[in-house]
Amino acid sequence: MAFATFFATIGPLDLAALFAALTPYNSAVERRTTAMKGTLPGAGILLFFAFFGTSLLDYLGILLAALRIAGGILLLLFAISMVFGNQVGGSRSSEEETLEALQKSDLSVFPLAMPLIAGPASMSAAVLLMADTGGDLLQQSAVLAALLVVLLLTLFFLMMAAGIRKLLGVTGLHVVSRTVGIVLCSLAVQFMIDGLRESRLFFPV
Repeated sequence: MAFATFFATIGPLDLAALFAALTPYNSAVERRTTAMKGTLPGAGILLFFAFFGTSLLDYLGILLAALRIAGGILLLLFAISMVFGNQVGGSRSSEEETLEALQKSDLSVFPLAMPLIAGPASMSAAVLLMADTGGDLLQQSAVLAALLVVLLLTLFFLMMAAGIRKLLGVTGLHVVSRTVGIVLCSLAVQFMIDGLRESRLFFPV
């Protein structure tokens, strides 16, 4: 579940296609350098939320049930946009942000690290998945391992961005994105059900 969630919210294949579009005049070496420089801070942000997200919520006085419901809604909207092929919300940059990024020589921090890799959906997923482990070290290790595997896949796909875009084409990327989006819809609904049950608003037992 953790792997599917992170794969959907980070979207390595979508990122690779967008990265290729943002770096049309960069050499292969420059692409690899930018990919590495962008993945590392993105990973740091997600790991921070995975380890300290719950403590941050406690400090702000936000109940975990509230984050489950809000995060579930956010992930559901993100998943619906994947299924129908629209980029609304989620962790994707806006048109204005993309235009700004095209005018920059270094894309590693913005928009690559944030909001493309570490966006609202992926950060919420990191907090919720770690909270669902209930402090079990084995389950926490599984969540962190899934996150690291997806980040490594993201780095690999970014480095191979131009080739992947040519190999899969627009149709292939849409098929992968929409299939993963369907899985994420189910996970998002489960997050909301768990949040409502934990809040005891509709599930008092």
